[in-house]
Amino acid sequence: MTLLSTAQHLARDTRRNPGAHILPILIAAALACSAIALVTYLLWPTWTTVPLSDPTRLPVSVGGTLFNVPTAAVRMKIQRHSGAQERVDLSFAYPSLEPPAPQKHVSAETVEDKVQPIDRIFLSIAAHHDQLAPDTRVSTIYPRYLDQSASTDDSLTMRAFRDGSPYGGEDLFTATSPTFSARCTRDAPTPGMCLSERRIDGADFIYRFPRSWLAQWRNIAGAMDRLTTQLRDPKG
Repeated sequence: MTLLSTAQHLARDTRRNPGAHILPILIAAALACSAIALVTYLLWPTWTTVPLSDPTRLPVSVGGTLFNVPTAAVRMKIQRHSGAQERVDLSFAYPSLEPPAPQKHVSAETVEDKVQPIDRIFLSIAAHHDQLAPDTRVSTIYPRYLDQSASTDDSLTMRAFRDGSPYGGEDLFTATSPTFSARCTRDAPTPGMCLSERRIDGADFIYRFPRSWLAQWRNIAGAMDRLTTQLRDPKG
């Protein structure tokens, strides 16, 4: 009854003075628009508000450390945004260190073609949350599981991990000039892969590359140094 009486009252007032309710309606509409704008601003994802001067690169914070990441190098679409992230997975063509060209689609006709050699260096940037530093792991943890025998070729020393250890079936490669370390699986039955880590402030850089590249290990060490520098450079 109250609603009906109010409607009848408004109808009588409108007939007497057609413009009487225009101002309140305009004020209400303005308030509604302001409320919608405020809610939209508060709920809008923060990473979309970061201005990008170069759309080919993304300012990404991992572990509280800022990196300038090439957009085309990001391997997972869900990670292709600026702002804070827990982990970013990247790949770069080697030796150019440019973002790789898109992979060709594999069809039923080409699936049995000869497997092409890996021509990319993979990099994961992950927040370390104060876990054991990579260089500390190499100097204090790995030696507990290594065989005593060692071999050196071109200043690169190799020691095998003992069978039955957490790293059984892998070898550790180290050098001092330049500083280099990598833990690598062996070439059986698939080609071996190497993992090399370094800490950059609040994040760990985890590089992966084929074991066969160790024949030019100095070039690999230099490539990792250049990538580390490029990703820290605000201008890329």
